[in-house]
Formats: sequence, structure tokens, C-alpha cells
Amino acid sequence: MTSFVTAATAVDPTLETFENDIWWIVLIKLVGVFALLLLLTLFTINYERKVVARMAVRPGPNQVGPKGWLQSLTDGLKLPFKEEIIPKTADKVVYFIAPVISATTAFTAFSVMPFGGVVNMFGHQTALQLTDVPVSVLVLLACSSMSVYGVVLAGWASGSTYPLLGGLRSSAQMISYEVAMGLSIVAVFMTAGTMSTSQIVAAQASGDPVQLFGFEVTAPGWYAVQLLPSFIIYMIAAVGETNRAPFDLPEAESELVGGFHTEYSSFKFALFFLAEYINMITVSAFCTTLFLGGWRAPAPITTFWEGANSGYWPLLWFFGKVLILLFGFIWLRATLPRMRYDQFMRFGWKVLIPVSLVWILFLAFFKVARSGAISDTTRWVTTGVVAVLVLAIAWGWPSPKKPKQLSIEEELHQRPPGSFPVPPMDLQVPPSPRVRRAVAERDPVSKEV
Repeated sequence: MTSFVTAATAVDPTLETFENDIWWIVLIKLVGVFALLLLLTLFTINYERKVVARMAVRPGPNQVGPKGWLQSLTDGLKLPFKEEIIPKTADKVVYFIAPVISATTAFTAFSVMPFGGVVNMFGHQTALQLTDVPVSVLVLLACSSMSVYGVVLAGWASGSTYPLLGGLRSSAQMISYEVAMGLSIVAVFMTAGTMSTSQIVAAQASGDPVQLFGFEVTAPGWYAVQLLPSFIIYMIAAVGETNRAPFDLPEAESELVGGFHTEYSSFKFALFFLAEYINMITVSAFCTTLFLGGWRAPAPITTFWEGANSGYWPLLWFFGKVLILLFGFIWLRATLPRMRYDQFMRFGWKVLIPVSLVWILFLAFFKVARSGAISDTTRWVTTGVVAVLVLAIAWGWPSPKKPKQLSIEEELHQRPPGSFPVPPMDLQVPPSPRVRRAVAERDPVSKEV
């Protein structure tokens, strides 16, 4: 009998490969994915603490376990045994369901993630992927959409103001940036010709050969290179979708205490915490699958090592890429300040989504022109018309008007003392004491105002 560690040469799986899996093979892969996500979450939490501590020039966790690497495990064991406090005004049924929805959707999204090709597991040929369907990418997007319900219900069911505001912020943010994320993935569909995650990885198998230092090296067929605008838009939208810094506005401590999970404690808080980090791992793994070649080794490695994509080695390349993307999330948190909410929403709707639409139209025109379906004359005329329109729009685009500089007397007359609304609306601020003193010194009558 072939041992577990003996693997056949990796082959790209097809949809029929998953139909032939025996039930106990599926069960093994299911338990393996579940355990892997738990271990990755514990590792990512401690990894984030270590990286942020290094960037802040401080030790970080260093007491529990070897060099502090068991700190996350002890925190996870501690949370379920802490006292659970439920607000009296909470809707208890929805209050209990909300964290379950968040955790369940986070785990479900990984069911269609490809970790490798076809291998020999206990004498049976199976893919290093739980399952795959013709619309696997839509399954991932559906899980991402369903996770919004957990956040909204948690904020509403808590019966408190801060969680409600955090839930509304989070739902608006996740829905807005999910549109940009979906549009960035459309370019991948157009290029790969499929929505199956395993087939998208197969479509990035290799690029064109290039000469490098006298060697013929195959350039990576990664869509991160071919579809660079889509890759950049996806990464920005992924940070907003996961509510991570600098887009962590639903959990802004200085404004909303803890956001939508302010009133949660004990095991329920642990479920939200688990869902947040699994979502971060999921969008990183999804990016690896769509743009970074999935489980395939980078081109320089495959040039000198033909067996790099065979057996269980693809697990190393896949999670190596995921780890690099997770480092990017942590780096952003440690370096960038939090954006203002209106600026963040404006950036999503007025920048990311229009740029995504223009990029999709350009890519569609390029593919049609490259296929020879239109003549050279039509292609050049269309290109010229588009260029003229772009220049005309850029030239006629209204520039932002600078606000009129008011004199001290005009400012005090426009906003006299006592007219300041509470709470402030439209960024109105009361006249400063300096302005009132200056006017009072010039006009003694204004002292009585």
C-alpha cells in the first residue's frame, strides 16, 4: 500500500476528480481544512504580534512557550472560560446567532480553495482541495456577502448605540468594497475563461519563455502581472472588506469603543475574533489563487527543479505566498493611520469602482481586437475616439474650488456664539476664542454679544 507521504506527480484536477472521491477521503480533507484554519489563526495572531512589536522596537510576547509562540493558544483557551455578560436590552436569539453566522461563513469559504494538484492519498488519487464547482469563485463571494449579516445582527441585537453604529459602518463598508472586489475578479474570468478555482490556477501554469543571464526562463503566467490593475484593486478592496487597518473604521476604538462586538464577551467574542483572522487568511488565499498562480511554484524554481509542483510540495508554495500577503496586512496596520469614514467611502465609490469599470472595458476591447474580430481601421478609430474623450474629460473636469477666506468679523458674524449645533453637522466648528477676543478688542460693543 502506498504510504501517505508518497505522492504521485501533481496533475491539475478537473471537476470529475472531485466526483470520484470516497466519502472517508472527503471527511479526512474536511477535518484537515478545519484544523488547518485553526492552526493558521493561532499562528497569524502571534505572527502579527511579533511583527508589530519588531516594527515598534519592543519585545512583544516572549514568555509563554518557546519565544512566546504559544501566547495565542493560551489566549484561545482562556476566552471560553471568562465570564459572559449579556446586556438586558439584547435580543438574545439574534445575539447568539450573529457570531455563529460570522464563524460559519468564514470556515465555509475555504471549502473551494485549491492547495495543490492531484496526489496519492492512502492509495487513492485525490486533489488537495475539498471540492470544486464550475462557479467556485461565486461561492467565495457569496460567503463573503453572508458574513455581513453576522456583523449587522451583532450590532443590532446588542441593544446598545456603539455596536449599532459599528454594525452599520461595517455593513456599508463591506458591501461597498465587495463591489470593487467583484469587478476586479471579472478581469480574471475574462482571461481564464472559467470560474472554477482549480481551473484558474491551471490557466496560470506558465507564461512566455524569456532569456535571463544566458538561461531560458519561463516567465510567470500570474495574473498579478498580466492584470496588474485588477490585482491592485483587489488588494485595496480586500483590506476594506476585512475591516483591517487603515480601514478598521467599524472597530475604531477612539470613536466606537469596540465596534459591533462591544457587548460580546467570552466564547462569542472569540468567534468574532476567529472569524476576523480567518477572513484575512481567506482573502490572502483567494488572492494567491486568482493572481499569484495558486499552489504552483514561482517560475525560477520550476526552471531548475522539475518536481517543484509534484506531491505535497505545492502546500509549501501556496502557504508561502499566503504568508507574504498576511505580512502586507500587518505592515499596513503598523504604519498607516486610520482613514476618515467619509474619505474612505468616497474612495471606494468614486475611485475604485469607476477605475474597475474602465479597466474591464479596456480589457474587453483589447481581447476583441487581439482576436481579429474587428479590422485594423476600426481598432485605430476606436482607440483615437477613446483617447480624445479621455483628454476632453480630463480638460473639462471641474477643479475643486477653494473656500473663501473670511475675515475675522465675517467669521464671527457667520457663526456667532451660541449658534454651534450639537452634535456638529457638516464639520461646523464654533468660532475660536482667539477670533472673539480679536473682534472684542477692535469693537468694544461686541463684548456684550
